[in-house]
Parts: sequence; structure tokens; C-alpha cells
Amino acid sequence: MRLWRSADRFDPQRGSVRGFLFTIARRRAVDLMRRPSSRPLDPPSEPGGALDQSFDRALLEVSVREAMTALSEEHRQVLELVYDEDLSQRQIAERVGVPLGTVKTRTFYALRALKGVLDDRGMHA
Repeated sequence: MRLWRSADRFDPQRGSVRGFLFTIARRRAVDLMRRPSSRPLDPPSEPGGALDQSFDRALLEVSVREAMTALSEEHRQVLELVYDEDLSQRQIAERVGVPLGTVKTRTFYALRALKGVLDDRGMHA
């Protein structure tokens, strides 16, 4: 029902339908957890924070991956090589065939652009 009621707020310029759906689901889950009636009287025997953290991490990963699609190919390539393949800037320069200074510049501007995209989507990095 929340998705149906919020459909008019969906903006394809700000993200995908999947990201929009995840955001609505997460906000609903947080609302339910904040309700006094949803809190148990006794503290749980197992910490529930691990599940919350893994969900938040998965949601963040999806959001960052979607934001990466807004970057130029050169910027996206550098960030993927740094974070996904754990390459140094020197190794990236050798693999891509560009000077080390170019890789450093692309990395700087890629991170700046990614931060801007995430800020535009309401995710402050």
C-alpha cells in the first residue's frame, strides 16, 4: 500500500524503482520498530543489531551501485578497480594504460561526483 500511495513521488532521475522500493520498505521497517507496541518488555537474548546492520549495508550497497551508473565510464572504471579489485592507483594506471596522474585525477573527481549523486538522492556520504 505504501508503494501505491507513494508512486507519485517516484522520480526516475533520482534512482531506480528497486531503490525506491527498498527505501519505502526500510522506512516502514524502521517505523514499525519504533512503535512502542513492537518493543518486547524483556530484552532479547540475542542481539538483533546484526540483522539491522546487514540490511542497512545491503541497502547502502544497492544505492551506491545505482549511483555509480550516473558517473562517466572513466570515473566508474577507476572506482570499480579501486574498491572491487583492490588495485593501487599505480596498478590501475598500468592496466588502463594512462599516466598515474590521470588515475589520481579521475579518482578524485569520481569520488566527488559520487558524493554529489548520493547527496542528490538524500544519502549523505
